[in-house]
Amino acid sequence: MNLMNHLPALALAVPLLAAFATPLVAAISPKARNIWVTCVSALVSLIVFGILYRVLTMGTQIYVMGAPSWNISLPSGFAIPVRIILEVDAFNALVAFIASLSALAGAVYGLKFVRKFTGLEFYSALYFLLTAGTLGMIMTGDLFNFFVFLEISSVASFGLIAFWRDRPEAVEASYKYMLVSQLAAQLVLVALAFIYGRYGVLNMAAFSTVVQPDLISKVVLVFLLVALAMKCGSFPMHMWMPDAYAEAPASVTVLLVAMSQASLVVLCRFCFSIYGTAMGTAVIPWTLIVLGCASMFGGVSMAVVQHEVKRLMGYHSVSQVGYMLTAFGVGLLALGDKTAMDGFGLTAVAGGIYHMINYILYKGLLFLCAGALYMAAGSRDLDKMGGLARKMPVTSALFLIAAAAISGLPPFNGFVSKWMIYESVYAVHPILMVVALVSSVLTLASFVKVYQTAFLGPERPQFAETHEVPRAMIAGMCVLAVAILVLSLFPSWTVNTLVRPAAEALVNKASYGAAVMGGAL
Repeated sequence: MNLMNHLPALALAVPLLAAFATPLVAAISPKARNIWVTCVSALVSLIVFGILYRVLTMGTQIYVMGAPSWNISLPSGFAIPVRIILEVDAFNALVAFIASLSALAGAVYGLKFVRKFTGLEFYSALYFLLTAGTLGMIMTGDLFNFFVFLEISSVASFGLIAFWRDRPEAVEASYKYMLVSQLAAQLVLVALAFIYGRYGVLNMAAFSTVVQPDLISKVVLVFLLVALAMKCGSFPMHMWMPDAYAEAPASVTVLLVAMSQASLVVLCRFCFSIYGTAMGTAVIPWTLIVLGCASMFGGVSMAVVQHEVKRLMGYHSVSQVGYMLTAFGVGLLALGDKTAMDGFGLTAVAGGIYHMINYILYKGLLFLCAGALYMAAGSRDLDKMGGLARKMPVTSALFLIAAAAISGLPPFNGFVSKWMIYESVYAVHPILMVVALVSSVLTLASFVKVYQTAFLGPERPQFAETHEVPRAMIAGMCVLAVAILVLSLFPSWTVNTLVRPAAEALVNKASYGAAVMGGAL
């Protein structure tokens, strides 16, 4: 048996099995739990890296649970896939790898960040469930199993957001996110019922080969757009994001960021790889553009007036999602027009994907730095901080890297992805670029405020005994910082080797369907 052929299944099986085994390991000793969590998280990242490498060198990977192929051992003449299928191409393999790095960073960081609290065996179990749910959402090729993984990740999130159960705000944030998640899940389930009733399929590739621009298909797309935009934190459905991101432990928030992008991955998959020109209308692309611009400007406008550091970053998350939605909306406008796609369309999609992976990295690092500030200062209020750069030089430097990246300052990776978005949206209308530029300026201004308030200025007397956070927390932050620096130092390699192939895989509807179906339909 060639183990490499089973990597997609292992990427899901390892964290799922680890979730149920963690309480047993934790019963041995806290040290055994720490070693277990670190090793499993590192193994998951290594497995997903193997998937990405195989996809980039060998092409799209199809994994059928329980059989070498979906049409083996099925009744004669049965021509649609009914097995559980994972379909991994250059697009979702890249996002899955970055998500696995975030999971690793959060797991290592959390070894010390939550060490003083009880129930850590259940915290770690839920963390692994959230990891498995996130990776499953990204890599699945089956619509019903996407719903299952969506529910797994949501249920795990409810418990993790309310980890500080002695804080009423944390319980309230978890309850709010539960209501939003269940509404989104019901919309998804109704959409799947429409799909199965109309076409008799639930496999994504099979659906892409038969979807027609009729009324039912458009209703399905609207339901999914609302549900997934809600889950990724788009304005005006963002009400859960600042609260959940602010109240969850920083080690959890970094993975919540990746989970929100998993919803955006599926939204892009539906719009580009499944529907494509079968949307039959420009309403959906322009809806994404309008939602994106509103998220960009509305999110950053709310962020600049915040004094609580994690809440400020939560509103910035809304703004960053806006860049991606705008880019993907512009890319959708170019579908069906080869000249437009070769001109600005593919650049817009590539910029959106690049910004997606950048966002997971630098926003995750910012939340980890915010957790370090909370541990050192005992408060998340910026007005109660000051002069911490002298006491926490490593955290200060890592925060500066992430802040420069999210602000789009050259030569950091955020600058490259934003430049690609500016260039492409300008081709549709200059006002879109103006909104993006103004949002970037306000982003820079707010993070200058954070850095000046928290790290610079005179040292406050209450921080006389403050010191750098534990090494495990530093190691978790460094995982993301190193990834940011690699993408920043090698922008041409990143775009040509990782991002462009991902964009081409996403927009190529024919190859997505053929990878699973071939000539079956």
